[in-house]
Amino acid sequence: MFIFFDIDGTIWDYKNYIPASTREAIKRAQSNGHKCFINTGRARAFVRNEELLGLGFDGIVSACGCMIEYDRKVVFNRFVNREDAVRTVGSIRRNGLKPILEGPEHLYLDIDDFKGNLFVEKIMREISHRVLSISGNTENWQFNKVSCDFRNADSDRCFEELSDLYDFIVYDEHDEKVVEMVPKGFSKGTGILEVCKLLNADPINTMAIGDSINDRAMLETAGISVAMGRSSDRVKEICDHTTDMLENDGIWKALEKFDII
Repeated sequence: MFIFFDIDGTIWDYKNYIPASTREAIKRAQSNGHKCFINTGRARAFVRNEELLGLGFDGIVSACGCMIEYDRKVVFNRFVNREDAVRTVGSIRRNGLKPILEGPEHLYLDIDDFKGNLFVEKIMREISHRVLSISGNTENWQFNKVSCDFRNADSDRCFEELSDLYDFIVYDEHDEKVVEMVPKGFSKGTGILEVCKLLNADPINTMAIGDSINDRAMLETAGISVAMGRSSDRVKEICDHTTDMLENDGIWKALEKFDII
């Protein structure tokens, strides 16, 4: 079985706390012959936490399927090409959105766009050495996908202008107005299919565990889908099973239920 884990709200909480039971569950799954993968919307530049990587995953699917690593080697990586990158940033800026260009080595953002933004403050605490400005590095952009804050912006016009290039995952709850712009044809679900293709595996023999609506493609693609305990009803209703919350041994209980451990 190939098992794909979301990170935030699945492996760890917002404080990067990883339960001991999760560590042990992943180790036991691997000792039983199963392959364990991260499958995240984060670009690889923001998957650098030593404690997370120290869990010993067999591979990493990052940037919503745009980059894949297996056995510590990059086996697939799709960048936004130069022409599309310039067009993308132009539309975003023209319509008032605030972008983060997400790549394997760096995140590109202009810090003045994100004063008081808790997510960007987290980025700066954890990987400030991998953050470059957008405006000062135009010739060096290498990114797989884009995230934007679209508060007080003409987001509909921007989405229309870029609709041939991207699919849009919109988070518009409470005060949060964030969109992930994922290149068309890519998702956490295509990441699973590409891993299976590369390793000659049948997608029916996969499991995905997640908690957010951006996990939808992954959960719908996997042979077995599991929602974490705090998942929204929209996530739970598309899954085969809902496990407990992460701090209540949710990962352990999920893997135990399906005889992985």
